[in-house]
Order: sequence, then C-alpha cells, then structure tokens
Amino acid sequence: MRLPSPRRALAHRRAAAGHQPAPFVVGVSRSGTTLLRLMLDAHPDLTIPAETHFVPMVANAVDRAVEEGASTEVVRARAMETMTGHPRWGDFRLDEADVRARMEQHDPLTAGDAIRSFYEACAALEGKPRWGDKSPPYTYKAGRIQRALPEAVFIHIIRDGRDVALSLGEVSWGPDDITVAAEKWASELRKARKRAKNLVRGTYMEIHYEDLVTDPEPVLRKVAEFTDLPWSDEMLNYPERAAERMRGEMERTLKPLGGGTITAEERTRQHQLVFEKPSASRAGRWKTDMSEENRKAFEEVAGGLLKKLGYEVPD
Repeated sequence: MRLPSPRRALAHRRAAAGHQPAPFVVGVSRSGTTLLRLMLDAHPDLTIPAETHFVPMVANAVDRAVEEGASTEVVRARAMETMTGHPRWGDFRLDEADVRARMEQHDPLTAGDAIRSFYEACAALEGKPRWGDKSPPYTYKAGRIQRALPEAVFIHIIRDGRDVALSLGEVSWGPDDITVAAEKWASELRKARKRAKNLVRGTYMEIHYEDLVTDPEPVLRKVAEFTDLPWSDEMLNYPERAAERMRGEMERTLKPLGGGTITAEERTRQHQLVFEKPSASRAGRWKTDMSEENRKAFEEVAGGLLKKLGYEVPD
C-alpha cells in the first residue's frame, strides 16, 4: 500500500487551504449512491447535484489548453463546451451564463477554477454555501479529480454484491447474466479500493449500504465529521425534498456517452425507493429474491470478496 509522503500530504493541505472539504459520493452502480447523495443534499449547508460524469473531462480540456498556451478566453470556452456539450448538462437546470460569469472571475483560469465555477453555480441555485458530487464512476477518476480539486474527499458506499446484482437486473442497462454481474461488482470494487490507496491520506472513507439503511444516523454522523459538516437532522428527513431535487433528471430522457437510451420513465422508476425513508428490508434481498443457482454462481466468482467485506456467505 503506497501512502502519501509527508511532503505530498503537506502540499495537498496547502493547496486545499481556503476550500472546505467537497464530498464526492462514489461506488458501484446500484449500491446506494443516490440515497446517500439525497441525504447529504438535504443538509442546509450542502448541495450535491445530479451526476456529472464530465469533471475529469473538463480538467483534461483545461490543462491541454493551458499547455498549448491558449488565452484565458479560449481556455474558458473549452471548459464551457466540455460541460454544456455533455449529455448530462440538462439535468442541472443551470443558467450557462452564470457558470461562464463565475469562470470570468479567474484569470488565468485553472482546471480547479473552471470546475468550482460549475459547482458554485449549483450551490447558489439552492441557496447553499457548499457543494459536492455523486457520480459512481468517479471511483476510476478520483486521483484525477483530486489533482484538480485538492479539497475533494471521497465517500465510497459498498453494498452486498448479490443485492447489487438483483438491482442491476431491474434496469435496462444492467447485465442479465449473474456471472457477469458478479465479475463487474468484484472487479470495480477491487479497483476502486486499490486506487483509493493513492489518494491523500485522510481523504477517503468507506461506508456500508446495509448500515445506512438499518440505522442511518450513526453513519451520517461519521460522514458529517469526515466532511467537516455540522450535524443536521434534515439529513434524516431527506424524503421531504427528494422528488424535487431529482426532478431535473426524471423529466429528461438520457443518451449516455457509452450508447443506449434511458427514458425519463425508467430514470424515475429506478429511483422510486429513495423517495421513502430507508428500511432495513432493503438489505439482504438476495436471501429471499435470488435463486439458489444464481447465489452459488455469484459466490463462486465473488465469495472471497464478500467474506473479506464482512458479508455472510453460506457454506
């Protein structure tokens, strides 16, 4: 395990100075990232908008333009094009001019400045001082994000892979084969944890979905402490605002960069449970809903990782 050197950690702290921790919620798809996002977003000080997916792209576009010696105007234009040209841009209901105006306050414009301008516009729209992100694939891009945003901290939510497989089977873009689902869960989880070792010490934490739905307050208190957020009971009352916060996503058909189409109806359907209070019944669905054949097939691929994470694996 490679840990940051004291010199690197000190440089990171200096770079992050003046910026409050920005929580990035990550995890394998269908692991509860949306639930945690809505809980944190209900905090009166914090906004976590819809999934972005374009933050590393913006960082790369800005850095390339700077390396080419482009003017600040050109750098800004490339940052804006990368954001607004992404399929998910419409989920945010943002005024493009507001984001651009925030970027115009920086000369020269860095990748961090460009990305913060977007998040600050999201936070201002909700009348809140702080922001974060929830994009499951950022388990792959955490290091790149942290280089652009030293204030970024990562909360990795982990869920029993058998329940993840059941949930993936209910969406159009999930794998139909249980072995493929097991390989996907195990591979993504192992890679995420390996990459996390390269993040600056103290900027990564793991929580379990099962703990969050069974007794959310202790888990949320740990997350709040990790992100320097004062405690707020509003995080437990998140269903009161959940539908409104997700309206922008649920009203739009999405055509992801990877191909395919996710209709507005499906986007709404796949998140129905997050509009209700969490329930312990959401944990361990595999015990009643997964066939014995599929359970054994999943555990043949990923049983070792399940045990390592503390999950029950029948003999």
